[in-house]
Amino acid sequence: MAVGAFVLFCIAVLAKATKLLEPDDSAYLASIIALTHGHITLSTAQYDALSAQLSARDGTGIMQWIHLSNGRWMSEKNPGYPFYAALFQILGILRAAPLFAGALASTSLFVAGRRWLGNWGGTFAVVLFVSSGAAISFAWRPTMPSFTDAALVAAGAGALLWTFLADDASPRRRSFFGFLGFVSLEAAVFIRYTDLVMLLVAVVAALLTFKKARISPRSMAWWLGSVVAFAGGVMTFDEAFYGGALKTGYGSGEITFALRAIIPNLKIMPPNLVKAMPALVLGLAALVWMAVRVVRSRSPIVDPGSRTKFRRDAIIGLVLAAGWLGLWGLYSAYTWTAQTGSAGGGLGAGGGGGIHLIRFYLPSIGLIALLGAWLLTQVPKWVPAAVLIVVAVGGFASFRSLTAAAVGPNGIGGLPGGPPGGNGGSGPNPSGSGTKAPNGFYTPPPASRTGPAPTRGGPPALTPPKNLPTQR
Repeated sequence: MAVGAFVLFCIAVLAKATKLLEPDDSAYLASIIALTHGHITLSTAQYDALSAQLSARDGTGIMQWIHLSNGRWMSEKNPGYPFYAALFQILGILRAAPLFAGALASTSLFVAGRRWLGNWGGTFAVVLFVSSGAAISFAWRPTMPSFTDAALVAAGAGALLWTFLADDASPRRRSFFGFLGFVSLEAAVFIRYTDLVMLLVAVVAALLTFKKARISPRSMAWWLGSVVAFAGGVMTFDEAFYGGALKTGYGSGEITFALRAIIPNLKIMPPNLVKAMPALVLGLAALVWMAVRVVRSRSPIVDPGSRTKFRRDAIIGLVLAAGWLGLWGLYSAYTWTAQTGSAGGGLGAGGGGGIHLIRFYLPSIGLIALLGAWLLTQVPKWVPAAVLIVVAVGGFASFRSLTAAAVGPNGIGGLPGGPPGGNGGSGPNPSGSGTKAPNGFYTPPPASRTGPAPTRGGPPALTPPKNLPTQR
């Protein structure tokens, strides 16, 4: 049943032609194409050539790239996804990139759910994960990283959950799968830096529970060593390309979180999130039920075996909730979603029913699926079937709504896909090239303009790429 659910998920994703719904699609697509030619950054000549090719192909050109201090161009987006997706682009199967990550996540959730909850726990977790309208919608968009980083978080969480519960497995096997879990979470952070919340929760949980779970100190050393090595690698990358170990492609003040944004976000986001990820209702109900059971376990009439099980489930639920609600708590203070949602951007039929807003919350879907699966294993046997049918039908309906965004000029949806960018934090237009568009983005400079000379001795301008992603 879990395999069947994943197959239906793939069919739903591939049966509908893709669209470039927002400027982020253009930014990532340009990075993916550039990497297939061996370039992380582009000279001005290369930038113009690729922009002209993409304009001819999809009418988009290049958006949300910045002009670096050395005269070269680079996407302002977190760099991880293009490195992953370029492998699939080279093979001419870019649309398989998010599906492959989804297969890893589904496998990990199934194994972890089965270990934690019994025979049906893994199946419930997989169905809840792949039937989310948000998950289907972003797996349908191979030029966006949102589903892939969510899948990597789910894969990492599942691997770590199995590792800490599989006390009958060999120490070497547990150490290996725990290491893979941390690597998966680190890959998610490389794609979206705010997934650091999930990684930090995993580190803290491992440090607090590894002795009780009979994880060896040597295994913990390997796991934490991978985290330290990853952090060093990311800071080295940012130092080399963005000019500072703690810098990104976004300029100072471009990405902001503020307490004043919490109330507007609480007014806007819950209806959109419930429609796109209805499993969150099950997840919240699971947390409440776990808390009630822990309180009731103090009663002397509860046998010691049940008391131990209740408390173990509560600890697992607490860790999953910390990752989920930690990330959502961070984005509840995100000013861009508050401003855009309050202005009506992305809401309603013309804007895709909030697809531009919910993507920031998607990385928690795997954690929510595990909590929802726990709840479904606690109720009478007929209830899960009814609930999963309702969730699946709602998910596919949500997918249709979320992907119905009207395509505006240049094939981009009517909403600026934010957060706004393009200036690299060096003033309104540091390169002196391109023009400031009314929607807050830089339009790509025309190929015929004069601008900064390409870096002397740099690689030749890009030739027309042979494997542009198909829209089928």
